[in-house]
Amino acid sequence: MNKHSDQVVNDIAGRYFLVLGAAVADLWSELPQDLQQQLFERAVLLGHQGEQDESLREQLAKFLHDHHERTAQALPPLP
Repeated sequence: MNKHSDQVVNDIAGRYFLVLGAAVADLWSELPQDLQQQLFERAVLLGHQGEQDESLREQLAKFLHDHHERTAQALPPLP
């Protein structure tokens, strides 16, 4: 493959990861809690790229709290 072909493959893979991630986020409240926990921990592991990401766990938790049907309505918003 040449450089352009590699970029096209990377763009396609990136799109697949993007839409799969969006689908998981969309269905989050319907997933079993143990699967939610596994996905959350994997996302933290994959997303952590250094000290600047130390707050990633908290940021993801806040995002899910704000968008998760079961918690968004039951609990007050996080600061």
